[in-house]
Amino acid sequence: MFENLTEKFERAFKVLKGHGQITEINVAETLKEVRRALLDADVNFKTAKDFTNTVKEKALGRDVLKSVSPSQLMVKICHEELVELMGGNETEINIKGNPGIVLMSGLQGSGKTTFSGKLASYLKTKKGKNVLLVACDVYRPAAIDQLHVLGEQLSVEVYSNKEEKDPVKIATAAVQYAKSKGFNVVIVDTAGRLAIDEQMMDEIARVKEAIQPTETLFVVDSMTGQDAVQTAKAFNEKINFDGVVLTKLDGDTRGGAALSIKAIVEKPIKFVGTGEKMDALDVFYPSRMADRILGMGDVVSLVERAQEQFNEEEARKLQKRIQKDQFDFNDFLGQLQQIKKMGNVKDLMGMIPGMGKAMKDVEIEDDAFKHIEAIILSMTPKERSNPALMNGQRKIRIAKGSGLNIQEVNKLMKQFEDTKKMMKMMSNPKNMMNMMKQMKGGMPGM
Repeated sequence: MFENLTEKFERAFKVLKGHGQITEINVAETLKEVRRALLDADVNFKTAKDFTNTVKEKALGRDVLKSVSPSQLMVKICHEELVELMGGNETEINIKGNPGIVLMSGLQGSGKTTFSGKLASYLKTKKGKNVLLVACDVYRPAAIDQLHVLGEQLSVEVYSNKEEKDPVKIATAAVQYAKSKGFNVVIVDTAGRLAIDEQMMDEIARVKEAIQPTETLFVVDSMTGQDAVQTAKAFNEKINFDGVVLTKLDGDTRGGAALSIKAIVEKPIKFVGTGEKMDALDVFYPSRMADRILGMGDVVSLVERAQEQFNEEEARKLQKRIQKDQFDFNDFLGQLQQIKKMGNVKDLMGMIPGMGKAMKDVEIEDDAFKHIEAIILSMTPKERSNPALMNGQRKIRIAKGSGLNIQEVNKLMKQFEDTKKMMKMMSNPKNMMNMMKQMKGGMPGM
């Protein structure tokens, strides 16, 4: 996500390295690079120009403290302005009502139906809502079937009527059905077109008028760059939506839509889609996105994802097993499976400050742990619970069973032993304190 933009921002800030103070000349040079970076990312020209003008004004009006270098100050000002550009604070989805009604809008192929499923999953699992999905795309039969498949996958009910061809009637009947059955939230998936046309706009405007949604969202493919912003503008003029959803932000996107849309349309980005899976949905936090654009990682999101998979009781049991030196391959496998549930491994690594750049050209497959799992699952239950049993013969049998070679089995054994030692050390507060003291002694300035 935004790899090229991050790289170009870093290059721009290098201009100020070695300078003792900020001057009109070195600021102009830096901001020329920043503006070029934004335009290359497909940010609207006026937005890029206004951004760099504001940064210049603030940079020249601020004193550089002795403890802060000019490049650090420029990073700070750019961060503040990026946050402001993307909306300042996160904006909650409005699902208050009896029921709360969310209306989806957008072009065909933008990911409306998939996002409807993701939102249903998010509201059900994280907000504890009883959700009804409504299929109002009467032109694309596959859209109705797709929504039913997603509903079944998520154990969420889907309301549809293939006999009825008027989306207004379907939506109205669905809301009545939701009220009678006690649903908290209704998500209405509507039809899209390959391009903006009057008929589509009138239709969605009529649906909105009939059901009076508490929230109208415009779903847009972030890979379309400036086109996304123009489409959002056209939709907003017609239906006055409440917020934007950027899909496919995990693809080869240049980020222009995320940086331009709020400034042009004056509506907040509320969610971003970051993958194909139903849990690949994030609330949009401008400050966290600015962190990632400037290569600072996103530790808060990483911790939140970890907490979602964290089971306090299981963690206590694991800690006792580590302290008693009973950590085995079953525990090791359990930890890997928890990491897998947190999302794409490369994406998780990119959330660690400084790691995004290091991981730039590293290819990590979604099933990066499959070899480790294959090796552990080729062990007998006795071997898994008693790692000390491992010998040459057992390793040869496990290698054959997993379809891998003996070197990979040996590599896993070493990883397991290293993990075991590290966990043992971290489970003892005294060891942790000693480690911190050693780090402090070896790192001047800490």
